[in-house]
Amino acid sequence: MKHILLLAGFLLTFSPLFSQVTIHRDPTIESMIQELSRTRIQQDIEKLVSFHTRHTLSNQTGTKQGVGAALHWVKAEMEKSIPQSDGRLSVSFDSYPLGPNNRRVTRNVTLKNVIAVLKGTNPEDNRIFLVSAHLDSRGDDINDSTSYEPGADDDGSGVAALLEMVRIMSKHPYSGTLIFTVVTGEEQGLYGSRHIAEKAKKENWNLVAMLNNDMIGQSRSSGTELSNNTTVRVFSEGVPAYETEQMARLRAFVAGENDSKSRELARYVKEVGERYVDQLTVNLIYRPDRYGRGGDQFYFSKLGFTAVRICESHENYDRTHKVPRMENGVQLGDLPQFVDYEYVRKNTGINLATLASLAEAPYEPQHTQVQIFDLTNSTTLTWKTPDKGVKPAGYYVLMRATDQPMWQRKYYVTGNKVTLPYSKDNYIFAVQSVDSRGHESLPVIPLPQFKR
Repeated sequence: MKHILLLAGFLLTFSPLFSQVTIHRDPTIESMIQELSRTRIQQDIEKLVSFHTRHTLSNQTGTKQGVGAALHWVKAEMEKSIPQSDGRLSVSFDSYPLGPNNRRVTRNVTLKNVIAVLKGTNPEDNRIFLVSAHLDSRGDDINDSTSYEPGADDDGSGVAALLEMVRIMSKHPYSGTLIFTVVTGEEQGLYGSRHIAEKAKKENWNLVAMLNNDMIGQSRSSGTELSNNTTVRVFSEGVPAYETEQMARLRAFVAGENDSKSRELARYVKEVGERYVDQLTVNLIYRPDRYGRGGDQFYFSKLGFTAVRICESHENYDRTHKVPRMENGVQLGDLPQFVDYEYVRKNTGINLATLASLAEAPYEPQHTQVQIFDLTNSTTLTWKTPDKGVKPAGYYVLMRATDQPMWQRKYYVTGNKVTLPYSKDNYIFAVQSVDSRGHESLPVIPLPQFKR
């Protein structure tokens, strides 16, 4: 083997009897996690609930009730962080028209998203990392835009998480650009996120990762009565929604159905999130979303971007899409008293840690390949140094058995080639760039190299 160093702090070696992991945290990211406030999160959710309804087709011009008032409040809250950002933060409305085209949209309306852009400090780094939540709420009837529809968890919890991240992260510089989007039209058909995804595609954004937060505050389930605020789900697609015939052939050749870019992002969320947030386990769900339902990550995935959904583990259907009322002795409705604010704080933390780590990491390694032209029980990987951004201090070569969901070993390599005494037929490999402070890029699965 050539140019191999084992970095003790990040070497993960698991055995059936014993496992030992040394956790190293970036002090800056750790301090931001500690700064997260469940009190502020609770105050934000209660304020969002005070708008009576945030239904997409509710009052657009009011100052106290309706989606229009809520939009202006969210924008104003984000703008409070502009002075502390040294001019890097900008906040704006992103308007889009929506017409009567199905049973969920009954009239013409111009809707708005709120977009906060925290510009990266490196002029050579055009990467974008986007986090999203939806502002609109709904009750039992999708067309009811006037009833009390508090939406405390769905998706007040996600919006509050974004507001808290903007407050804390805008004080710190990042190499890449962070975008925080609070969208409307989700309940009507993902219209707000679709508008942004199409804009990103048209303008050729270098969008590396999209995190969608939709319902991250409910820790008690209905029916089964499970109660647990120590787990959260991350949904990710296996077969890419935008897969071409050529991509399908390559996926079949390498058996890569469990290693899509979205799946690698989900693994990254788990590893980095659990590194920084205590008492929280990230469960990887190998589905794009729940049965028969979807979220704002959908159109980003469909248009070729890497996107995942972060969602509570225990959904409560006494809360979801219910106008508050008592029924058979049970209080229905998505009310703020049922939100677990400590749970929202922890879930905000995994978002913050993921975004900060990615935005500070070097670009991914380029032209990553695995040599398959020789019959051998070892594996040789090669890659090229990224030609943009800060040069990596080194690379992690990742390895796991084919039946394992998470990477089991990390080898620190300073060169651009490594040979490991493990067969490529029995293991999955990937390579990620890393800087001198331990910030890792997303892993890159190598393509087969057929010839010398």
